[in-house]
Amino acid sequence: MVYKKIEEVTDEFWENEINEINKELIEDFLSQQHLSPKTLKQYKSALRIFAKWVHDYARNKDIPNLKPRDALKYQNWLIEKGLSPSGIKFKRSAVSSLCGFIEVYYNDEYPMFRNIFTKAIPNVAKAPVKEKKPLTTKEINKLVTYLTEKEEWQKLAWVLFTYSTGCRREESRQLLTEVATYEKHKDKYGNEKPFYVTHNIRAKGKGREGKIRKFAFDEKAMRAIKRWLEYRKSIVPDDDCPYVFVRKTKDGYKQLSANTFNLWCKQFSEILGGRPVHPHLFRSSRATNAVVDEGKDIKAVQKLLGHESSQTTEIYVVRDDSDDLDDLF
Repeated sequence: MVYKKIEEVTDEFWENEINEINKELIEDFLSQQHLSPKTLKQYKSALRIFAKWVHDYARNKDIPNLKPRDALKYQNWLIEKGLSPSGIKFKRSAVSSLCGFIEVYYNDEYPMFRNIFTKAIPNVAKAPVKEKKPLTTKEINKLVTYLTEKEEWQKLAWVLFTYSTGCRREESRQLLTEVATYEKHKDKYGNEKPFYVTHNIRAKGKGREGKIRKFAFDEKAMRAIKRWLEYRKSIVPDDDCPYVFVRKTKDGYKQLSANTFNLWCKQFSEILGGRPVHPHLFRSSRATNAVVDEGKDIKAVQKLLGHESSQTTEIYVVRDDSDDLDDLF
């Protein structure tokens, strides 16, 4: 099924048409320091859409004057617009979070206000979950061979680095060229390890700072990064962009957008015969291949991926359930 998106609310409409009280409440909520930049952007979009709905379909009332029936009407409107279940749930969650904020911090002004998304309003049904099929080591090698033959050095460096570290796309785009000068990691006793460690990278986490951590990667990834940077320098000798993954502009190299990795994955899908490929699949593939195929300890993979609990890591590991049935037959 093809889901739709709702058109963003323009700054002009927001400034000139939205109820002043609603604008103040939403902007105050968005000014909280605990929201990460990405979450802040998503919440801003969702709450502006809600404010416009209030303007168009709820007589532009003050949000504290809305009732649960308005929440139900809004959710039904989102469904009619053809949004995905996950999209509807996020927009519902954004409004619910705003209501919770008003309840706590504006209690003196609106003592009778309660969250309009009560338990009485049923949540939308979950969308069918697509089967997660990790990339096998054979498929990874096929990609590496293809990209090497085509001399697509940047894509090769990204595939090997992303798979080796199990990092997310937003984390890989922060990689700095200085890593090419790093020596292999040494433990506290000075013993050299068979891997390299990056500089500090902002990983997924709460707040503006997120979770700061370093990523370990192997020799193959390091060689690919160096090969790409050498080629890049041959094209633009005075290249001074500090990021490894870049796009070429008339003014030199600029850091890639995270969406570019999605476009690369469309090409990788074609190389692998049309099977689904997306950036996050490399993370699940790394975990699955390490635990299931190589027999590595789940705790080691947990540390590689930066999870607080091995239970989270288990979510990334895709196992063949048919193996559990062997003894029964």
